[in-house]
Amino acid sequence: MNGSSDNSSSNHPRVAIIGGGIMGISLGYYLSRAGVQVEIFEASPVLGGLAGPISLPDGTAVDRFYHAILSSDRHLRQLCEELGIADRLRFKETRMGFYHQGAIYPMNNIVDFLRFPPLGWVDRFRLGITVVAAQLIRDWMKLERVGVEDWLIGLSGRNTYQNIWRPMLKAKFDGGFEKTPATYIWSRLVRVKSTRSGASQKEEAGHLIGGYPTLMQAMAEKIIAAGGEIHLSTPVQEVIIREGRAAGIRLGDREALFDRVVVTLQTPVFQKLIPGAPQAYHDFLSRTDYIGIVCPLLVLDRPLSGYWTLNITDNSVPFTGVIETTTYIDPSYVGGHHLVYLPKYTAPGSPLQRMSDEEIRAMWMMHLKRMFPDFDESQVRYFLIHRERYVEPLHYIHQTHLIPPVKTPVENLYLSTTAQIYPALTNGESVSRHAFDSARVVLQDLQQLPAREATFS
Repeated sequence: MNGSSDNSSSNHPRVAIIGGGIMGISLGYYLSRAGVQVEIFEASPVLGGLAGPISLPDGTAVDRFYHAILSSDRHLRQLCEELGIADRLRFKETRMGFYHQGAIYPMNNIVDFLRFPPLGWVDRFRLGITVVAAQLIRDWMKLERVGVEDWLIGLSGRNTYQNIWRPMLKAKFDGGFEKTPATYIWSRLVRVKSTRSGASQKEEAGHLIGGYPTLMQAMAEKIIAAGGEIHLSTPVQEVIIREGRAAGIRLGDREALFDRVVVTLQTPVFQKLIPGAPQAYHDFLSRTDYIGIVCPLLVLDRPLSGYWTLNITDNSVPFTGVIETTTYIDPSYVGGHHLVYLPKYTAPGSPLQRMSDEEIRAMWMMHLKRMFPDFDESQVRYFLIHRERYVEPLHYIHQTHLIPPVKTPVENLYLSTTAQIYPALTNGESVSRHAFDSARVVLQDLQQLPAREATFS
C-alpha cells in the first residue's frame, strides 16, 4: 500500500500521522477530505492496530481481538455510508448471559430478568432501577466525582453489588477498581441498552464483512486518491523537535519535514518518540495508566455457548468473559470457523503477561471444561494467544484534568489517542468520532498556515 497518487501538490499543507490504526486512518481520511496532504506511517505490515486482522494457519483472516458494531453507532455507520460500504454491514439478534456459581443464566429480556436466580425480587428490582437510572443521567460530570462502588451500592444494593457488580469489576480491572469513577458503569449500561430496540428489547450486534480492515481499506483508498501516502512496515524513531516546534519525523537515517505531526499511539509509546519535549509534559503524560490484555482465541468446529457475551461473576475463572463473535458473524465469512475470545484484562505488572502460551492454554482449558461440560479439546481447530500491554486507558475519580489535550505544548505537534476518549468506552464508534474531532483541531490551526511540502534528506 506504500505509495501515493500522481496528483500530489505543494499547494496543500503536509501532515504526518504516526499510527495506522482506526484512529490514524480515520484522522488521515478526514484531513485529506479537507484538502490536506497526509502521510501515514505504520510500523506493522498491515493497517489496523488493535483492530487489525490475523491470518489463521489455513489462511483465513479474522479479528485479532473481538469487535462489534452496534445499531446505535451512528458516526461509524454514517462513515460507512460515506465510503460506499454500508451494504457490507450485517446485523443479527444476539444473546447475553451470566456465568454464576457454576451455571449459565440468560439475560436478554424482561422474562429472563424476572427469573434471574442469583438475585431475589428486591435485588432484581434495584438492578432494574440501576439500568433505568443510567439512561436518565445526562450530566456525567457528577458521576466522575463518585466511586463506582459507592454508586452501585447506592442504586443496586449491597447484595447485588457483591454478587454481580463486584466480581465483574474485579475481572475487568484485574482487581484494582477502587479509584474507578461511576462513569465507567454508566457508559457501559448506556451503550449496552442502546443495542436493544422495540418492545421485545432484543439485542443486536453487527460487523462489516471482512471486519474493520474493510473500513480501513476504503479510507486508505480515498487518502491515496487525494494525493496522500501510506507507509507500512515503517516505524518512526522520533518526532523532530527544534526550538520548541515539531518539524517532522525521523525514519532511520532519514528526516521527513512536515507542517504538522499527529501521533495516534498510546501515551507511553508516544513519550518514546518525543525525547525533545519538555520534561513537565513527560511527567504529565506519565500519570496515565493502562490495562493490558491476554486474549486467547479459540477457533472451533462448532458453536460453544450460543451467547455473544457471557459475563463471568466467578473470580476463580481466569478470563474476564466468553465472547463468541460468530453468534453475529456468519461463520461462512470466517472460513466456516466458530470464533471464541477468552480475554483477561491485566493490571500493570501482571504475571499473566509473562506466562508462557502453554501455561495460559492449560489454565484456560481447565476452566473452560468446567464451565462447558460438553466441550472437548478435539473441537479446537486452532488456539492462538495475543497480548498487548497498553489496551485501555484507566481514568480515576475526579481526574479529568489528567486527560491530555489534542494540542500538545510542542508547537505543530498533536496527540490523538484513546486516553482522550472519556467518558465513552473505547470502541470503533468512539475512536472514529474522536479522530473526526481531532482533525477539526488540526484543520483550525492550518487555516492560517502557508503550505510547505515535505522533503527527505
